[in-house]
Amino acid sequence: MVDKSANTEIRNNLPQLSLAERDRRWKAVREKMSENSLDCLLVWGNDIFWSSGMANFRYLTQIGSRHGGFLIFPLSGNPVVFNSPLHMNKPFNAFALAQEWVDDVRPNLGIKEVIETFKTEFPRAKRIGLVGKASQISSDIVTYRDYSILVTELKGVSVIESDALLDTVRMFKSKEEISFLDKSGDIALKAIEKLIDTTAVGVKENELLASMLYTQIANGAEAEIFNFLHSEPIEGNDKLRHLLHGVEQPVSPTTRQLREGDLVITEFHTSYGGYLTAAEFSVFVGRIPDPLKRISEICIECLDSALEKFKPGNTVSEVVEAIRRPAKKAGLDFVELGFHGHGLSSPEFPTVVLKPGFGILSGEGIEDFVLQENMVFGTNIDIFDPAWKSDVGLMFGDTVVVKDKPLLMVNTPRYLPEKN
Repeated sequence: MVDKSANTEIRNNLPQLSLAERDRRWKAVREKMSENSLDCLLVWGNDIFWSSGMANFRYLTQIGSRHGGFLIFPLSGNPVVFNSPLHMNKPFNAFALAQEWVDDVRPNLGIKEVIETFKTEFPRAKRIGLVGKASQISSDIVTYRDYSILVTELKGVSVIESDALLDTVRMFKSKEEISFLDKSGDIALKAIEKLIDTTAVGVKENELLASMLYTQIANGAEAEIFNFLHSEPIEGNDKLRHLLHGVEQPVSPTTRQLREGDLVITEFHTSYGGYLTAAEFSVFVGRIPDPLKRISEICIECLDSALEKFKPGNTVSEVVEAIRRPAKKAGLDFVELGFHGHGLSSPEFPTVVLKPGFGILSGEGIEDFVLQENMVFGTNIDIFDPAWKSDVGLMFGDTVVVKDKPLLMVNTPRYLPEKN
């Protein structure tokens, strides 16, 4: 617990979701818990995959600490949060004041402290739902060692894997969540505009990425670095380029200087209050060759075609067919061409961005899943013309809210900038 005399100014200068939003979420989650005869949830959290591992934790608490921790969320009564090592809780845990949803925030002293809390404060909890990862492509964050201690020490208690419970509730965004995504999208657009303005001969890759990050943070976004910025010349040698999809840190950014004939590609997230909008964009240094102009036009056609289907009642397969139709008709190929759920983590369910046979991100088995209003998706349009170059393409994408008239959160510019 935090002393009532503690300075609450930090809360006034951070994005805040209302208590009504908290109550809506808690009610929905507890209804699912009742349906599954669960007495408590034990939510694991850490910063795996650009903090996606904190999504479920944050959804119930508004606490997105990179230190991670544990959350005991009972069927009734107040949740208990274990977060940050002991010294970070002196004189109190800052996250206890950064939000007003939960007030029982304790140091994270490990799984044994959590087990002792179950025994002393929740002795009637005999069915515990275990909630771990949030991203579809990150490894599970529940560690073997701690899980073994948990099931050994809590004798007579059933521990049930319950990730899907939170996934189901989080799939549909509320009005407040969409307002956060809208703000995130506005900031993402500013970052794209800064990328366009900054790109020029002689500018370094790291300067480009730094300008985008500065723009995001200066406009209220969180200091989350998910940016796959990469640049190379599209002509001039016979070596393979990596210009079909960006690269991640620490390979990006490098200190290379841009020169005429370079293509700059990027995929990035903007986080506002934890809510992620996705954007993809490309910029060319110099005069754009005609084949690249054609690819750019097809990118825009792919997004527009998908927007016609991002409506309630349509199936995943219908949207997939729509987003891929223009590229197929034009004889283009792709690395990623699809969409995936977006919110407090990325990718969220449902996801289909890769070709069949590429595992969970290929969307196999979910073709008949029906979209509903206020689901949110990031689009991935990474296409190339194999008849021109098999190692050079463009990246283009936005974030979409499913509506009868779908909403774009970023409004990614619909052209390929030509910078000299």
